[in-house]
Amino acid sequence: MLEIRCLSKKYKNNDKYSVRNVSLSVNAGEIFGFLGKNGAGKSTTIKCFTGIIPFDSGEVRICGYDLKKSPIHSKLNIGYVPDDHAVYENLTGREYVVFMGNIYGVDNNTLNERIERFSKFFSMSKYIDKQIRSYSHGMKQKISIMGALIHNPKLWVLDEPLMGLDPQSMSEIKNFMLEHKKNGNTVFFSSHNIDLIEKICDRVAIMHNGQILEVIDFNEFSKTGQSLEEYFLKLTKD
Repeated sequence: MLEIRCLSKKYKNNDKYSVRNVSLSVNAGEIFGFLGKNGAGKSTTIKCFTGIIPFDSGEVRICGYDLKKSPIHSKLNIGYVPDDHAVYENLTGREYVVFMGNIYGVDNNTLNERIERFSKFFSMSKYIDKQIRSYSHGMKQKISIMGALIHNPKLWVLDEPLMGLDPQSMSEIKNFMLEHKKNGNTVFFSSHNIDLIEKICDRVAIMHNGQILEVIDFNEFSKTGQSLEEYFLKLTKD
């Protein structure tokens, strides 16, 4: 589903690599967590493998497509939700999701059916035809998610998706992560919510100072009786 090999990225006028020699393999039909302190390189890694920013060296493959050689085919398989829920606030929620669906070539019947289904699932039916600028933080996050999911991507990528959300919104997004996985797709999400990662993820990568320290399989980790929070803090202690 997602293959990253020896990925490195250094920003201009910066002597230090933000991401250095990162390799990951993420499988179809799993929820994969991405854990690290602020500044660890998580968002940079995500922006590199989603094609938002270029990387200096390494290889990224999405559903078998090389990101550099076949960027369009690669990106058609990705649904990305940034940490700042950037949306066009002068549009209504429906207009925004239709716009996203048109970009990905979703036919009108499928587009309308998914908008109705997502609106009900995310409790947005009453607000879908209102301007996005009138939305709360949580509603903007949910409309951003609807836009990212409208083409039913094989790989759904979320960067800090639950930050600042109320419990109801958090529950709705978490439940859709599980549903997306149930349909054979992959969810990759970065979060500081260690309890959530431990609860719903199949595996998690721990990143520190631009490198992957360890990839944990929770089927094995649960047998150790350790707390993920304690293990993470110990592993990333400077």
